[in-house]
Amino acid sequence: MDFRDIVAETPADPNKTGSCGSQLQQAIVSSKLPPTDAKRSTRTFQQIVRSGRRYTNPLISVGHWRRRALLVGAALLAGLIAILFAIGAEHAIEFHTRIISTSPWLSLLVAPAGFAAMAWVAGRFFPATQGSGIPQTIAASLSPDAEVRGRLLSLKIAAAKVILTLGGLLSGASIGREGPSVQIGASVMHALAGRRFGRIASSRNLIVAGSGAGIAAAFNTPLGGIMFAIEEMCRHHAFRANSATLTAVIFAGLMSLGILGNYTYFGRTPAALGWPGGIWPVLMCGAAGGILGGMFSRLLVASARGLPGRVGDFAAERPIAFAAGCGLATAIVGLVTGGATYATGYAESKAALEGSAPLPFYFFAAKMLVLWLAFVSRIPGGIFAPALAVGAGLGSALAGLSPGDAAPALVILGMVAFLAGMTLAPITSFVIVMEMTANHEMLIPLMAASVIAYGFSRSVSPRALYDTLAIPALERAQAQVVHGSAGGEKRSEP
Repeated sequence: MDFRDIVAETPADPNKTGSCGSQLQQAIVSSKLPPTDAKRSTRTFQQIVRSGRRYTNPLISVGHWRRRALLVGAALLAGLIAILFAIGAEHAIEFHTRIISTSPWLSLLVAPAGFAAMAWVAGRFFPATQGSGIPQTIAASLSPDAEVRGRLLSLKIAAAKVILTLGGLLSGASIGREGPSVQIGASVMHALAGRRFGRIASSRNLIVAGSGAGIAAAFNTPLGGIMFAIEEMCRHHAFRANSATLTAVIFAGLMSLGILGNYTYFGRTPAALGWPGGIWPVLMCGAAGGILGGMFSRLLVASARGLPGRVGDFAAERPIAFAAGCGLATAIVGLVTGGATYATGYAESKAALEGSAPLPFYFFAAKMLVLWLAFVSRIPGGIFAPALAVGAGLGSALAGLSPGDAAPALVILGMVAFLAGMTLAPITSFVIVMEMTANHEMLIPLMAASVIAYGFSRSVSPRALYDTLAIPALERAQAQVVHGSAGGEKRSEP
């Protein structure tokens, strides 16, 4: 007998079965009766409709496309500012070259005055612009406080960073624009944080995306930008492949391609190493670059905490006069080296890569000295590009100890080894150098030298440079927020 036959034979008269029997019959019918084919089809159709709405609603949502458009627009703006910054840096370096070509002794006036002016403006009005900009960006990504992030990243800080860094290059300071480009890109993307624009992404993701976009647009190195975002910006938390980072890097790179074309930062370098003869240059450059980079990283960290003795007291009590003294020392080193140590060192490194003008054996030491002077003076400017010049000088010096004519190859290996040793970011180092030189034949040697340098550097300086410098930057920003709150100062949510 079927279930439906049982139900049919059950009396439905409440006078015979009572109210409980009627309720039991209705419950059995409603709960035990299997669905018909029509009901199954209806339910399946309703599930398909609900699933379809889940995926089609964002596509037809005005708010969704508005948020996407804002993200793309911010990435394009970050790329545009980085490109204009690069063009301005070239003109500033060229103008300084014209000044010292008129009379090299003018640098004794230009450098101290420029260092003092940049240090005064930065310290008085824009303290977040001092130094590289990468530690400030990392510190902002670590802070959950919107007001603290606003002290480190903003459009006003980005504009000041551009102007002050160009002023430093105009003075002949050995600084670069990669760190400022990271802070600029992060500031532009961070402007979208909060609820004003409909929660485009989390503040941390926007900061990471902006930092990658800054690197990608500054040097036309999109892979390097992504690796920098993963390896340098996400040391303290896991990186998630989010659309914000990819979108920012892609559109910042497209802006660079649209304005500057598909250029290579150092040009195309045909240097190559044979096998197995290339093992010794890789080992030599990796070990030397790792040890020297680790020692220099420790020097920078110790200098950031304060110089010892009377020099440290003078730097703390009279920072502007100390910055002028650093400028004077930079000018003296430039005079002694024939002007080879001014600015980023791009021209000297490119000539060494091409083999047209080998670097003197003392170049890497002199370049390290002027880079340290710019760092301790606390003027705005990065240390990434000058570090590549130091590595190029190191590789050129080691080329004299190597048999054969492999100088361009050792210059590339020295660049990646010193950079990896200084930053403890081996993957970012070899990817960026490979993209800058457009030399895929050197990929394996670059990877090997970078890993070797990383291992040697960890034995000298176990903590990453930018991460270590981010701690005091975060503490200063938090102290400013506390001081501003105590004084009745209020800031709106960024």
